Amino acid sequence: MKKNKIEHYSDKEALEFHNWKKSGKIEIISSKPMTTKRDLALAYSPGVAAPVKAISQNPDLAYDYTTKGNLVAVISNGSAILGLGNLGAIASKPVMEGKAVLFKRFADIDSIDLEIDSNNPEEIIQSIKNFSKSFGGINLEDIAAPDCFIIENKLKEILDIPVFHDDQHGTAIITCAALINAVHITKREIKKIKIVVNGAGASAMACANLFKTKGVPQKNITMLDRKGVIYKGRENLNEWKSSHAIETKARTLDDAIKGADVFLGLSKAGVLKKNMVKKMAKNPIIFACANPDPEITPEEIEEVRNDAIIATGRSDYPNQVNNLIGFPYIFRGALDVRAKTINEEMKLAASNAIATLARERVPDEVVAAMGGDRPKYGKDYIIPSTFDPRLISVIPVAVAKAAIKSGVARKKIENFDIYSDQLKQRLDPSVTIMQGINSQIKKTQKRVVFVDGEDENTLKAAIAFKNSGLGIPIIVAKEKVVKERLKEIGYSENFNIEIVNSAIKEKREKYSKYLFKKLHRNQGMLERDCDRMVRNDRVIWGASMVATGDADAMVTGNTRRYSQSLQKIKKVIDPRPGEIMFGLNMVVSKGRTVFIADTTVNEYPSSSQLAEIAISTARVVRLFGFDPKIAFLSHSTFGQPITSRTKHIRDAVDILKNRNVNFKFDGDMQPDVALDDIYKDLYPFSDIVGNANVLIMPGQHSAAITYKTMKTLGGAKVIGPLLVGLGQAIEIAPLRSSTSDILNLASVAAYSAGVINYNKNN
Repeated sequence: MKKNKIEHYSDKEALEFHNWKKSGKIEIISSKPMTTKRDLALAYSPGVAAPVKAISQNPDLAYDYTTKGNLVAVISNGSAILGLGNLGAIASKPVMEGKAVLFKRFADIDSIDLEIDSNNPEEIIQSIKNFSKSFGGINLEDIAAPDCFIIENKLKEILDIPVFHDDQHGTAIITCAALINAVHITKREIKKIKIVVNGAGASAMACANLFKTKGVPQKNITMLDRKGVIYKGRENLNEWKSSHAIETKARTLDDAIKGADVFLGLSKAGVLKKNMVKKMAKNPIIFACANPDPEITPEEIEEVRNDAIIATGRSDYPNQVNNLIGFPYIFRGALDVRAKTINEEMKLAASNAIATLARERVPDEVVAAMGGDRPKYGKDYIIPSTFDPRLISVIPVAVAKAAIKSGVARKKIENFDIYSDQLKQRLDPSVTIMQGINSQIKKTQKRVVFVDGEDENTLKAAIAFKNSGLGIPIIVAKEKVVKERLKEIGYSENFNIEIVNSAIKEKREKYSKYLFKKLHRNQGMLERDCDRMVRNDRVIWGASMVATGDADAMVTGNTRRYSQSLQKIKKVIDPRPGEIMFGLNMVVSKGRTVFIADTTVNEYPSSSQLAEIAISTARVVRLFGFDPKIAFLSHSTFGQPITSRTKHIRDAVDILKNRNVNFKFDGDMQPDVALDDIYKDLYPFSDIVGNANVLIMPGQHSAAITYKTMKTLGGAKVIGPLLVGLGQAIEIAPLRSSTSDILNLASVAAYSAGVINYNKNN
């Protein structure tokens, strides 16, 4: 079993992340305009009276007139935080905020974290009961057993919204899906398998219960706690453990494991020994899910068995049992039918959907989004990847159908095909794009130069690039300064990362000779001039590394203006043959992705340049998985009004018409006409009106103003500017870029180095 690289961060970085810009990880924004006095009057007084009266007459209308239908409370008392233990309610807040972020990121569900400062189950139940009307669902988290059982069971009795303790049921649903497929692969029957569950906490009991719902007989499940096997007649068992007691002579794990088909560990590291694994049945199924370290490592299992199917709770091994595959999508389906509860039928439907998804052939577009090789159903792929974009359109559908069939849904879904398509639109496409790029470059391990290595954000990006396994970073900097910065960030000064600078005589001479050969005729450079450039300018040095093959790609910027970096790079590297050089930004706003060009290079492109920019943009956009629909923007729409500034844009469109290109385009048109489908009726002759995903701007000024305004005021996510048309894989970060911005550009550069042939136009 191949082990994957795992990401690491210093405590200082983590603390800085949680305090960056705004404290914490969540905020509330208005979903309605709040600009005018009329807006405010409608939102509050007197306009709010209308929905208040309506809801007072029919409480279910709260789903229509408030956020209730898409709002989940994430609740903890901090009594069992992440394996850290009972650290109190307020200490659990970072975890609960993180859970709220995951709900939003993976299922577009709004969440509010609520930390209840009490260890009294009755107080917690009463608190949740009193504010429950505000929410469409309740997610309980990090509450110690047995209180979590008491709280959840009572709330399910008294509330008419889903209550879900994810530590229990999330683990159970994913584990059950893995079990379904492991049983299928090993040609077993679910009703005949013998299971040993080591651990008797909340998640272990939930797993056992769901296994029974799936068809495993109770007598075939042996559960152990710290004292050994839970058997009938054992003294001092509470009501929850008693429900799992069976008739058996086994008293220890070593006794119980003999001949077992399945081991499920939800306990602690190291409890399952290699000699125990030897005693298991043929083709054993071993789910060692203790975190952070499993009950036994896959490597230890493979030392004694080559026929085992193995899953863990860790991301650095295949078959990760991760609740993230389940809870966002389960709540999504439950909320969308306004379910009164999440029942056993819905849980089992989720497990079956997850298991079925893993058996299906992974389509090309999903492989591109996930990156890497196409996963194939088998012993190393029994559950889908956490980042499989199909999860959002599969699991909620199954859950919603089960809720409707079992009678707990308040709302019906008439067309599940339409519903599935709507679910796909909820995800942020930029996340999927970068996920695919990062997965791809992990395979190729390109050498990427981070030119501004003494800048803190650039250094952090280089470290993240290395720790995430994205490739091999090379820092251009003074070693002494880097060591100081590493200490400030929270790493050892001996952190293993390559540092280069002009003190390396052999490299300096190599790059000087390269530059002299390139520049002495065209720019009259002397050898000493080239040596001075290499010696004194890190951008020149880094670009020379890429040009001479000492590195595959490069990222710079952040500490100087974009134009300054570009001018230096152009001294070292020429444009790609037959291409124009320009800047392209990917902008994601409200779930929609558009590409904007040219944002950085050509101040006022000619008609022919605009046409070339469109052709190159179409090529790049396709590399990101989009079908280009290009709009040439102007302050006029199809010649109205006609001015001296619109003619060259219309001429660019005519040039493309004569080029017989393989993408859709149109113009001139104003941006709202290009992006808003309300204009389709006015211009039915155009396929681009309301559908554009590429905006070709009339000039650099308008392009830069547009994307920066969208980013600063509109909250859009921006990747770029991507430098298109240069003869090597180099990206330039704008001034004051964040660590994430620089890391994304480094990933794009590494990706470009792997997919673009820089020796010819492609």
